[in-house]
Amino acid sequence: MVLKIGVLASGRGSNLQSIIDNCESGFIPGEVVVVVSDNLGAFALERARKHGIKDVFIDPSSLSREDFDVKIAGVIENSGVELVCLAGYMRVLSKVFVEKFKDKIINIHPALLPSFPGTHGQKDALEYGVKVSGCTVHFVDEQVDHGPIIIQKPVPVLEGDSVEALATRIIAEEHKAFPEAIKLYAEGKLKIEGRRVLIRD
Repeated sequence: MVLKIGVLASGRGSNLQSIIDNCESGFIPGEVVVVVSDNLGAFALERARKHGIKDVFIDPSSLSREDFDVKIAGVIENSGVELVCLAGYMRVLSKVFVEKFKDKIINIHPALLPSFPGTHGQKDALEYGVKVSGCTVHFVDEQVDHGPIIIQKPVPVLEGDSVEALATRIIAEEHKAFPEAIKLYAEGKLKIEGRRVLIRD
């Protein structure tokens, strides 16, 4: 059975590309059926078009947060999406959206949660002086970067690291972690118990 995936993205979409590539190679038993963006200039939309995937831009400027999410939810439902993936999506989802797709939304974050949530995970980790950073794939709940954790990948912080250098090494791990998590979801191997995500054989 092929999992139908919807991706929300605001920027260049490198994690989207990783998901598409892993679907096309057969590693993920699924397909990306729609990519939705709040940014008309997002390269993620171009990536979708190159692969024959439905691309949708929704302008958030004249809509409330809830109304915007209702429009996205409509696109997601009409596309038959079974899993929503946030790949560099820079808007906080409303309660309405999260409840509608409960336990069917996953996000990738460039830090080892619960440390350094928010927009600048790599910069915050570097400034704090940690020796190890990384990335986290987690289910999405109503709080920012808070839901149950599926996979984490550690990345060492090197002497003299810049934010850009650390971010480059982290995103390389993101491109592995996100497809792994989606594959586990598609195969029905994830079970949420409170704050824990159990991975079944």
